[in-house]
Amino acid sequence: MCGISGIFYPAVPRPVDEARVRAMADALAHRGPDGSGVWTAPGIGLGHRRLSIIDLEGGAQPMLNADGGVAITYNGEIYNFREVRAELEERGHAFHTESDTEVILAAWRQWGPDCLARLNGMFAFALYDRAADTLFLARDRMGVKPLFLAELSDGALIFASELKGLLAHPLLRRAPSPQAVEDYLAFGYVPDDASIVAGVKKLAAGHYLLVRRGHSIPAPTRWWDLDFKPDVNSSPEELAELMRRAVRSRMIADVPLGAFLSGGLDSSAVVAFMAEASRSAVETCSIGFVEADHDETRYAALVAERFSTRHRSRIVAADDFELIDTLADAFDEPFADASAIGTYRVSELARETVKVALSGDGADEAFAGYRRYRLFAAEERARHLLPAPALRALGALGAIYPKLHRAPRFLRAKTTLQALGRSSGEAYADAVAVTNAQTRALLYRPDFASLLQGHRAENRYIDTMRDAPADDALSRAQYADLKIWLPGDILTKVDRTSMAVSLEAREPLLDHRLVEFAARLPSASRLRRGEGKWLMRRALERHLPHEILHRRKMGFVTPISGWFRGPLAHAAASIGRQSTLVQTGWFDDIAIARVASEHQAGKADHGRLLWQLLMLDKSLQRVFAPC
Repeated sequence: MCGISGIFYPAVPRPVDEARVRAMADALAHRGPDGSGVWTAPGIGLGHRRLSIIDLEGGAQPMLNADGGVAITYNGEIYNFREVRAELEERGHAFHTESDTEVILAAWRQWGPDCLARLNGMFAFALYDRAADTLFLARDRMGVKPLFLAELSDGALIFASELKGLLAHPLLRRAPSPQAVEDYLAFGYVPDDASIVAGVKKLAAGHYLLVRRGHSIPAPTRWWDLDFKPDVNSSPEELAELMRRAVRSRMIADVPLGAFLSGGLDSSAVVAFMAEASRSAVETCSIGFVEADHDETRYAALVAERFSTRHRSRIVAADDFELIDTLADAFDEPFADASAIGTYRVSELARETVKVALSGDGADEAFAGYRRYRLFAAEERARHLLPAPALRALGALGAIYPKLHRAPRFLRAKTTLQALGRSSGEAYADAVAVTNAQTRALLYRPDFASLLQGHRAENRYIDTMRDAPADDALSRAQYADLKIWLPGDILTKVDRTSMAVSLEAREPLLDHRLVEFAARLPSASRLRRGEGKWLMRRALERHLPHEILHRRKMGFVTPISGWFRGPLAHAAASIGRQSTLVQTGWFDDIAIARVASEHQAGKADHGRLLWQLLMLDKSLQRVFAPC
């Protein structure tokens, strides 16, 4: 795992300042503390920071092939590199290292852009081909590894693993993107192809960009997509074997390796297959919380005991809000998923003994594990059963139905009634939103709407679901989550928090063969009678205890609402007064102050919204404050 950076002049091969490439790479030193390198040629410069995982001596980067015609800077791991290498050796290619980096160089020489389809892994890389005078930028299928891009006033195209790498270039224009602010306030993260800095983009997951010297920069090309058309009726045994292979392929490393273990279904499954394949005790770690109803450490301990792992756990205290500035620095862009605190702490704990950790991320999206899928499927059945006038009437009732937060669950029907009055795409977009459109509108000043130029955050979900290669509503919702939520929130969270402590995180349940298999299942094999991950649970019956297989999903939580009535009360109040947020002129300071005062008085629970506003304020300070 590494950090990459670079500069390319598409029009003419202008000289590249090596010091600038190095400064961009050094801004990513936390991603690669084990080594650094810079390579330049006319019109091109590549930078690298290395976290040594495979071939510790021979894998230094940037790397050139034997004749010096192709150079690469690369972040990630190719799990099937030995198989690809064997095929390339049969075709006459010779290798001088044991690294997967050299395999990518040879694969490019053999197949060009088509080499990507042969790689099973997580990656973002930049490759320069001297003979063709082209720059090739590529990102893995699921978007595990990030890649930021920007065009500069001097004609350069710059790129880096994180936004801070681009910010190290003095010509990058720093202005906030109103559209990204709208997206962030809606979802709690800046989506995967956008950026908080106007003019900066992220290369989308499953895309590549091929830039030829003397030509304009083209639009990225999608090289992989997911098809949810069902054509598989599989046995649990077949699924278990796919999971086993995915886990084993990610256990290749020349450094100590372990796993995150929450005690949930997904991480427990990963540990089960690791223990099956390992000759020694698997290193596992987990974090718990002071609040007993959110603490999972006893489940993690149960799994650790069953598989005889070498297990360590740590309790996260309620005062862990002290991590706010650390997280703001790690993410650069605003990021409001408060579970990042827990993910940072478990990464920090893992790094004490290992350099690589396997996680259970991805199964909820692929196998319909989230509660929102169950609720959405039930709403969709109602939409098909009820006539349109009845649905409109229910939606109208939802608009006037009171919010009964403290009432029994069956009386809290406002959200469901409102959803039934909308189209499935509108309803699901609203379901995944952290802050709905009405609340956002109350926070904005009137002239902010004109800056958005018609941009509405929910349309990203609505459009993606409408165009999804899927025949049913559940599959369309999962497709949208895999394309938007997964890379924008889940994978961003894991990448930034693990890389902040120089730990490589691997996600075996996002092996593309496993995700493609899940997409080809009938939707009833993913969600049946209100039970998500239906086939996956059956596949794991022989491997995990019943208590783990069928327990309620919990996940990381943080007591942010309490913080804003206690130790962060001053921070909440200041957001509406002298914050960078208010200084933009985009937000109504009176509305923000009202949100803070209502929360502190206990009249409403605005904890999540205040957290969003605080993290946005922190990001604006760091990215746009005068240098």
